Amino acid sequence: MHLIKHYFPDLTALQLQQFQQLEELYKDWNLKINVVSRKDIDELYLRHVLHSLAIAKFMSFKPGSKVIDVGTGGGFPGIPLAILFPETSFHLVDSIAKKLKVVDEVVAGLGLTNVKTSHCRVEDIKDTYDFVVSRAVAAMPTFVHWVKDKVAKKQNHDIKNGIIYLKGGDLAEELIDFPKATVYNLSNYYKEDFFETKKLVHLPLKYKG
Repeated sequence: MHLIKHYFPDLTALQLQQFQQLEELYKDWNLKINVVSRKDIDELYLRHVLHSLAIAKFMSFKPGSKVIDVGTGGGFPGIPLAILFPETSFHLVDSIAKKLKVVDEVVAGLGLTNVKTSHCRVEDIKDTYDFVVSRAVAAMPTFVHWVKDKVAKKQNHDIKNGIIYLKGGDLAEELIDFPKATVYNLSNYYKEDFFETKKLVHLPLKYKG
């Protein structure tokens, strides 16, 4: 938790309380439905919460904007971002029902009103969003194929609508067909060793109506 306070010193009392509650909620639910590995649950704030919040170091979502988190798993990056941006709507999607059960319970436990969940494949979603966020659920060509028609036409941010993707390792090969993608090293935002090989990819996508 000290990591969150260190990198995000301007949190409100409510946000601090919600981030504090995350560990207890996840530890409790993880005993019933395993969504986070044992090692990761002990380092929840570093490996999941802070990692998710790297997106907030890259950009701030404006009030009224819409973000979809594809393959949210246990709720990352969507839930930490929803705490940080209470006036932005987050839609968390996963094809595995038991994971969304945990997400729904954590959302309820935190009292978040800006999160909705869907148990389906992202291809079945009909809505459009300012940004599609995710943590390494597929190689970029596959991911783009899934979400290419999910990006809204109207631009509300200085950063162009599209995909914001958290991933590690060498991305050169899977980004070869995406010259507009920009890669940012998370070590620019955080000094912990865990983030040394972790990256954020922003890929603008044109609206396909």
